[in-house]
Amino acid sequence: MEDPWADSSVGASQSSVSQADDAPPASNASAPSTLSAPSTSNRPSRLTPRRLVAQPTRLQSVEDDPLGPLGASAPTAGDGALPPVPPVKEQLPLRTTLAGSGGPSKRSGPPDPHRIDDDDAYDQPSGPRHPPPVQPAQPSPIRSTMQPSVSVEQASKPSFHITVGDPHKVGDLTSSHIVYSVRTKTTSKAYKQSDFEVKRRYRDFLWLYNTLHANNPGVVVPPPPEKQAVGRFESNFVESRRAALEKMLNKTAAHPTLQNDGDLKLFLESETFNIDVKHKERKEPNLGESKGMLSSFGINVGGTNKFVEQDDWFHDRRVYLDALENQLKALLKALESMVAQRKAMAEAAADFSASLHALSTVELSPTLSGPLDALSELQITIRDVYERQAQQDVLTFGIIIEEYIRLIGSVKQAFSQRQKAYYSWHTAEQDLQKRKATQDKLLRQGKSQQDRLNQVSAEVADAERKVHQARLLFDDMGRLMRSELDRFEKEKVEDFKSGVETFLEGAVEAQKELIEKWETFLMQLDAEDDETVFYRPPVIQTAGGENNRPVGNTAVDRARARIDEDSD
Repeated sequence: MEDPWADSSVGASQSSVSQADDAPPASNASAPSTLSAPSTSNRPSRLTPRRLVAQPTRLQSVEDDPLGPLGASAPTAGDGALPPVPPVKEQLPLRTTLAGSGGPSKRSGPPDPHRIDDDDAYDQPSGPRHPPPVQPAQPSPIRSTMQPSVSVEQASKPSFHITVGDPHKVGDLTSSHIVYSVRTKTTSKAYKQSDFEVKRRYRDFLWLYNTLHANNPGVVVPPPPEKQAVGRFESNFVESRRAALEKMLNKTAAHPTLQNDGDLKLFLESETFNIDVKHKERKEPNLGESKGMLSSFGINVGGTNKFVEQDDWFHDRRVYLDALENQLKALLKALESMVAQRKAMAEAAADFSASLHALSTVELSPTLSGPLDALSELQITIRDVYERQAQQDVLTFGIIIEEYIRLIGSVKQAFSQRQKAYYSWHTAEQDLQKRKATQDKLLRQGKSQQDRLNQVSAEVADAERKVHQARLLFDDMGRLMRSELDRFEKEKVEDFKSGVETFLEGAVEAQKELIEKWETFLMQLDAEDDETVFYRPPVIQTAGGENNRPVGNTAVDRARARIDEDSD
């Protein structure tokens, strides 16, 4: 017969053991009596493996029923014949139950109001249990080093680095000209090699500019420097032209449209450039007429009427470009005046140095002749600084001003191409109206002129096609010129900012050099031993009684020689 108190005693024992585990230390004294109370009942042994495996699933919640989930799955009375377990044996299932249920019971199941599962590692307040904290993902060092420094569009575009150098004069007296070495380094797959060099003269650069303008109407093509007939073989002019040609090619190759032009590839890569150009001109006889895309459509590009701009945006830009051109020309004139003044100061310093040197040669006292000669050498240094600074002003700031004056001319040429496209569009519309009038006249005559009517209908269709193409070309050219003028403004700001910074840095360095020279001279004047600091051997004691210093061909040397002759 089943024991009616078997399930109750087992459940009470389990409940009391669980409560005793979380009870405060003050109630530990009553724990033996609580555990020993059900020891007289006949219950199954807890030492069986089945009991140990099933124990962790029973310690979940005792919120409503004191027996908890143990009451629904109580053991049967058939096992009640075993003797009761001594109270001391209660510690084994208690430790096993806590050890086996410590991990899973903390993270699953309903909340425990009695906090049976709490321990030192998880001291949390009562209520819904939160997931354990997760460490934030650390950034990968590989990902940080692989971050792109440029956009995807810029990375996909080919890069060009073009240098123009080694200018040298070739030819006889009647056909002499300057030849430049054009070296290109590129990542473009359109070229046979990534690094190559060709020889070009000035008229080849001019051909490239005119050809690119004809091939790309509406695009602002970087222009070459202007042609000069007088003084074209002077070193300063050759250097300034070389720098301008180099900048022209780099800007052209950096343009997203011009860098894909076949004529640019021909200019940079062809070893037989003159032969290739002649062969190209024989195939395209209208290449030099600057008609380009308009002529390919069979559209007339001429216009006799005065063009009136209908778009306010283009009208404002045209007025702005006219004002900018006038301001840049005035700035260039002021810069040229300043450069001429620096050169005049350099010549004045040279004359002053020659006079001081002549005075030091006739002064017998070394305490005075030494400082005078040192001051003369200092004036030579000042002359060199002024000349170098004048050349730097031309090559850093003056070349940018001249470039943008030419660029404004290129922008105006793009405006004239848009004007020609407008004339072509309206000329095509007028031709279409005439052909439509002829068609209407033939339609009124009936079927007697059927052949003529078919021919005129074909001509009307062709005229409509030309009107449509001319209108699309005019609209596309307007959108292209808007983007080109925006690009012009951005590049203008960057170039002038860089040019002004270089101009100021050169001026600061020149002033620092002058200050350093003057301070050194003053320190020599303040030296204690004044007689030995500036001591120079008397020139009158040299062999032959003449100065053995080699005579040069500079202005200072000529002035010194002239003063020496006058003193003699």
